[in-house]
Amino acid sequence: MRYFLLLIFLIPGSPIFAQKINSAYQLRIAKSKSAIRIDGNTDDAAWADAEPAKDFYMVSPMDTSYAKVLTEVRMTYDDQNLYISAICYQPKAKSYAVESLRRDFAYTKNDNFLLIVDPFDDQTNGFTFGVNAAGAQWDGLIFNSNGYDLSWDNKWYSEVKHYEDRWVFEAAIPFKSIRYKKGIKTWGINFSRLDIKVPEKSAWAKIPRQFNVASLAYTGNLLWDQAPPDAGTNVSVIPYVLGGFTKDYDNNVSTKFKKEIGADAKIGITSSLNLDLTVNPDFSQIEVDKQVTNLDRFELFFPERRQFFLENADLFANFGYSTIRPFFSRRIGLGVPIEFGARLSGSLDKHWRIGAMDMQTKSIGKTGLPAQNFAVLALQRRVFSRSNIRFMFVNKQSVNYTPADHPGKPVFSLFNRNVGVEYNLVSKNNLWVGKTMMLKSFSPQKNSDDLVHAANLQYTSKKWVLSWQHEVVGQNYNAEVGYVPRTDFVRLNPKAGYLFFPKGGKILNHGPVLNSSYYFTKSFNNTDHETTLSYKLTHRNQSTFEAWASDNYIRLLKSFDPVNTGKGSLGVGSEHFWTTWGLTYASKPQKEYTYNFSGQYGGYFADGTRLNMAADLGYRFQPYVNIALSTSYNHIVLPQPWGTTNFWLVGPRTDFTFSNKLFFTTFVQYNNQQKNINLNTRFQWRYKPASDLFLVFTDNYYPSPFAVRNRALVLKFTYWWN
Repeated sequence: MRYFLLLIFLIPGSPIFAQKINSAYQLRIAKSKSAIRIDGNTDDAAWADAEPAKDFYMVSPMDTSYAKVLTEVRMTYDDQNLYISAICYQPKAKSYAVESLRRDFAYTKNDNFLLIVDPFDDQTNGFTFGVNAAGAQWDGLIFNSNGYDLSWDNKWYSEVKHYEDRWVFEAAIPFKSIRYKKGIKTWGINFSRLDIKVPEKSAWAKIPRQFNVASLAYTGNLLWDQAPPDAGTNVSVIPYVLGGFTKDYDNNVSTKFKKEIGADAKIGITSSLNLDLTVNPDFSQIEVDKQVTNLDRFELFFPERRQFFLENADLFANFGYSTIRPFFSRRIGLGVPIEFGARLSGSLDKHWRIGAMDMQTKSIGKTGLPAQNFAVLALQRRVFSRSNIRFMFVNKQSVNYTPADHPGKPVFSLFNRNVGVEYNLVSKNNLWVGKTMMLKSFSPQKNSDDLVHAANLQYTSKKWVLSWQHEVVGQNYNAEVGYVPRTDFVRLNPKAGYLFFPKGGKILNHGPVLNSSYYFTKSFNNTDHETTLSYKLTHRNQSTFEAWASDNYIRLLKSFDPVNTGKGSLGVGSEHFWTTWGLTYASKPQKEYTYNFSGQYGGYFADGTRLNMAADLGYRFQPYVNIALSTSYNHIVLPQPWGTTNFWLVGPRTDFTFSNKLFFTTFVQYNNQQKNINLNTRFQWRYKPASDLFLVFTDNYYPSPFAVRNRALVLKFTYWWN
């Protein structure tokens, strides 16, 4: 059986598939003989000399013909910058759809143009740059061939200009802002265009419609006339100064005034390897997390938003699975200041990548929390054509800490360590993807039943999605710097889906998906299962409708409050069965007014019932104002002591984007489960690329009686200096 599983994983990634799919798509790039102005005009002489990339292929709604909407792209370079221009023709004069001028916009809700670049031509990791039709910038990292992270920001320059029959995008991307290996003369490249009013998605190099446009498996070749210039000495220092105050009305604590200075630094060790340093970092400008009504038995997950942790974050954060993560960077600095840190990340050559991080946090005398050191090492080796093997080591260490020296204070762990290895399968054409991994933790007095094994394999074609995943997590497995909300289980998760494609009519595709998740004890006694059958219709205008039904069973292994309000708990060993059905509808995104509705009704714990209704409403006055309202209502009926419970979660949000450099956001969240109203307002002026002035005001209130709980105001100034 072991050899059979190994064969399944190895065959799709074997060397016989090494030939690049779209190698016939070639664009030659030559050094510019004249200067280029980034002004949204293509009348510079350098563009006349550059070879065009045109004749884009449609990706959706169909992928069997050339695009109806024409696009023409050219690229060139000089000693400092990589340049790109794109002429995006449009069927109707000056007709386009965008949400706002907000950076890193929602891809499916904006007419846009994207550059996808793979500087190592390894079809695994790369960068994406682009704009929407109003000029808002988009940039991010591409990892594992087709995943992308838009939290990464860097310094580059662009302009968009509109004409009667087209809009034109020009950009200069400094070589210092990207990572590439010196001497490589062939890069992976692709260009994507989305026009949601047509609607049509297209790409220069053909991409099957089941994959996203960032898929590096389907890039063409960018052929340099000579090796790209060395980026030279690449050192950036990003200092900040901050002032503000906090006031805790809950605990009647007097106003605290903040005055902070700190800095980040980026040092290019090589053109593909970067060292990041930080001293006294501050993240007060980060937008607040979107709240949820918590009806879960386990810890909720909120993504990392802090810029320092994001570049090459896939090396650290994507080890494991969504609920088995040996490293989760939000554990660092959780309620405690970070003193300093360093991170080395990037590529050593075409086959090896490295990520090494060391962070030091301060001690908290009030609680007895010691200073702690967090160290992470990740190594990745490319194997076969696009697959890789990874190794990870994570260490959390309390510094100069003896629990006996802190009587009456909580006891904190002396250390926690994790070591793991995983094999990531990605076939040449993306049809097969998978992963198998092993993890072991090391903690004081816990040296048995602390292993994790998990594996999955998925096949995705135009019509079929078939996948299998299993997980085995030991009772004593412990990842204090990770996200593993549940231990001591065996999980089996098969999934199958099929799509029908009508030849005409309003429906683009439709089909069923069957998904099951079973949890067992180590002796294979079933403790949980959920089986869901859904049917989804996607219309040609991009609206979607889905209906589903699920069957649920839970045997509680720990006591649990089904409404998480402290009214009471269900006992260990109690069994609960129920069925639920639901509907979801999402409107077409090209209209100024958009809406998504979902509802579900069915059973719940203790033979109760649960009704959930949710809606997301949006209206845009393009491109300057975007108004959104998210709301969720839960009506839960249970026996005493819980009775009938109603939960409301309401979140209105207004984005004012006065330009692509000046933003003002107001975000309000009312959560009656937490008895809290949160107000977060954020003003941002990007006065220079990657340099900002922030003014952030945060309030928390009791809904009834209405009263202030706490309040904070922060003014922060950052400057990116090369």
